[in-house]
Amino acid sequence: MATRATPVPHCRPSFGVLAILIVLLAFSLVFAAAACGESPRPSTQVDTNSGLVEGEFVEAASGRQVLSFKGIPYAAPPVGDLRFRPPQPVEPWTDVRPCLSFGPSCPQPTGGVMGLLGVGETDEDCLYLNVWTPTYSPSTPLPVMVWIHGGSYVTGSGAIPFYNGRHLAARDVVAVTINYRLGPLGFLAHPALSRESPEDISGNYGIMDQIAALEWVRDNIAAFGGDPANVTVFGESAGAMSVYHLMVSPAARGLFHKAIAQSGALLDRGFEVKTTQPLEAALRAGERMAEALGLSGLSPEEMAQRLRLVPAEDLLEATPAIELFAEGLTYTPVIDGVLIPDEPTTLLEEGDFNVVPLLAGSNRDEGATFTQGLELSLQEYGDITQGIADAGFADELTDLYPASRADEAQNALSRMLTEVGFASSAWYVAQSVAAQGVPAHLYEFTYVPLRNPLGAFHGAEIPYVFGTHSTEEGYDMQLSELLIGYWTRFAATGDPNGDGEPVWPFFETVDGAYMEFGEAVRPASRLYPEAIDLAQRIRGLRP
Repeated sequence: MATRATPVPHCRPSFGVLAILIVLLAFSLVFAAAACGESPRPSTQVDTNSGLVEGEFVEAASGRQVLSFKGIPYAAPPVGDLRFRPPQPVEPWTDVRPCLSFGPSCPQPTGGVMGLLGVGETDEDCLYLNVWTPTYSPSTPLPVMVWIHGGSYVTGSGAIPFYNGRHLAARDVVAVTINYRLGPLGFLAHPALSRESPEDISGNYGIMDQIAALEWVRDNIAAFGGDPANVTVFGESAGAMSVYHLMVSPAARGLFHKAIAQSGALLDRGFEVKTTQPLEAALRAGERMAEALGLSGLSPEEMAQRLRLVPAEDLLEATPAIELFAEGLTYTPVIDGVLIPDEPTTLLEEGDFNVVPLLAGSNRDEGATFTQGLELSLQEYGDITQGIADAGFADELTDLYPASRADEAQNALSRMLTEVGFASSAWYVAQSVAAQGVPAHLYEFTYVPLRNPLGAFHGAEIPYVFGTHSTEEGYDMQLSELLIGYWTRFAATGDPNGDGEPVWPFFETVDGAYMEFGEAVRPASRLYPEAIDLAQRIRGLRP
């Protein structure tokens, strides 16, 4: 394989990141102003399996009141001897537990976009979730939507202001956001840790946390007015990738009944840039991490003990920077043969997955977020292309995304990431679900918020899905109302369509029907056919 270009860390600040921050912080300021104007009502209590929790009434869309519960523990603090172990049950409490503020977010680097968007306090004691519900005693149980945040599996939180679920709850769903362990605390694998497992595996603690949160929802959400038999998991970026992994995990079977994946890449078989890693590779990375921490020459028992004693900040400091264009994400879910039995691509191809109705899509300018500020020579562009997929496809990639001058290379790489990485992943998972005779819907978000120079960038749709965008009138409001309507109807029935709104067609492989959310909302077909054909051939799914 050709020498790769010097990797550019995903989270390095640049003009493009600042442009995103300007937009997102504008969203946050308006959202915060609205939050400060709330008039709290007398709190109310709900009985969970672990004890009573106290919430409060908050104002949502159109002045409607909903109940908010923040910082409910769904698992025991994963600290001390529970670090690098599956999540354990919560210790019950006897007094009423106030749930009026978010619990700590999981430890993560302080820089980058997520760090500036309000993850708040961080602590290893971070396995908390948040619930918004229109009422705790409805006549009919309500559909439930469980949000899994993004952040490349190393940053993020269910407490980020964009993810506030009160406006979704105002549309008669119970909205839940969760934290899960991140970075080395969530995904470190090591032979010494594997020896402690009956299955001889390690890693995937973050995915186990997500499953534990879904089990909490199954056991407790009825007390909040939700229907445990009608749960939709939805997420963006690493959250959408988590949705894909939950779809192929036997341990998650029956815990959710619909899935929404926003801008998730599915890169495993055929791709060198990975969003899922084999256990062997994860174990080698864990051994390198231990060496970087000065831990070597120890027995397995001593190694496991010492790994649990390393301060969280030292673990983060020893974490390698993301080498996005060389190997993919630093920490990813692990193909351990148990929680994730095989490559998701293979399991989807074989129909061996949790088959549920799916709504999936991507944004028109996903790649701009990751290539902003990147100056590439033609040689560097060629080296990156050589490293994206297995040998034999580099020429086809550069033919489809040509760059004859250095100033064309950045845009070519951006389009490649957008179409071959993100759009093809959503298309393939939709195709896999449709092939099982289950409804699937595909979309592309093309709207450019606040005329951002990065276009419809990675994550641009999130404030519109949650109703936490900055504009309270005009087309932004209309677009948000449409997206909230489509998303919540899908959660309720598996069909996003409603009377008087553009009809979102079912996905069919023949014409690849999808919905465009842009300056207009309209059905379309044949999304990036050449890119998707090439991606399918890279995955070995077409000759």
